[in-house]
Amino acid sequence: MTEPAAPARSPYLPVRQDWLDRVAEPALEPDLPIIDPHHHLWDRPGWRYLLDDLLADLDCGHAIRATVFVQARAMHRAAGPEELRPVGETEFVNGVAAMSASGIYGRADICAGIVGHADLMLGSGVDKVLHAHLRAGGGRFRGIRHIVAANDDPEIFNPGVTPPPGLLTHPDFRSGFARLAPLNLSFEAWLYHPQIPDLTALAQLFPATPIVLNHVGGPLGIGRYAGRRAEVFADWASSIRALATCPNVFVKLGGLGMRVNGFGFEAEADPPGSARLAQAWKPYVETCIDAFGPARCMFESNFPVDKGSYSYGVFWNACKRLAEGASAAEKADLFFGTANRFYRLDLAR
Repeated sequence: MTEPAAPARSPYLPVRQDWLDRVAEPALEPDLPIIDPHHHLWDRPGWRYLLDDLLADLDCGHAIRATVFVQARAMHRAAGPEELRPVGETEFVNGVAAMSASGIYGRADICAGIVGHADLMLGSGVDKVLHAHLRAGGGRFRGIRHIVAANDDPEIFNPGVTPPPGLLTHPDFRSGFARLAPLNLSFEAWLYHPQIPDLTALAQLFPATPIVLNHVGGPLGIGRYAGRRAEVFADWASSIRALATCPNVFVKLGGLGMRVNGFGFEAEADPPGSARLAQAWKPYVETCIDAFGPARCMFESNFPVDKGSYSYGVFWNACKRLAEGASAAEKADLFFGTANRFYRLDLAR
């Protein structure tokens, strides 16, 4: 894999494979079945992460049975109506899934579920986009992600994604959101922790729409939030508990290796081992599991985005350390069952 360049004020941490290789761990509980419900594929200038790259990460001793692809602004159509161009991503990913289904790329069902993008600000006009995704997905299309992560702090700004503030409350957005449930489609919520209350209001308004909160709700740790981890945690935890009262909302446990979270793993001389990650993440993961219960929680890798902070195998070891006190049934949900049900994969362990 070509290592990504780090542009000025990049929202992504560069992947340094030589740095990652300094820490290698054997897989804990190597027979525990896992569905990775959140990864990306793309071919961007200076950063290519396609099937071979994903397979190389999966080859780390953990029993990855299947994966779910989540929208990454990749392989959009170059022509045609603007609102339909994201359908190109679903066409591309369904092709990768078909390659995996041939069986020649290993046991895991790669991209068994597909989450794409549709502009919900189209209101009821988003129907034609959703139907196009369903046709392109070959029976694998499960939902959409319309990124709403917004903050006016320039340190947090992502030049590739610039949603206006308050998007979840906009009448047009909600009109488009209303089109998901009739098509049995879910919504992926990627936002920052101050926006969680807006998601709670949305979930209460649309109780029939399955929603999954990405990356434990994006607790911020840079810019104006730097050095305020205890204060941010208290605010985040209160919002998480309120959101968990909505039975249609699930949460992904992961995505804490990004620059915006401010843990600073990338600045250390050696990459973190699984014990170090588990220690740093324990308050967040335990709060989510306590609030939502294992049946509404799923561990996620968020690769390759989080690969700037740690390797794939070390990540799953950290998750297993965090689940040490769970029962066999609870572990089955956290690593496999919740994702299997939410994305309607119908896979056997």
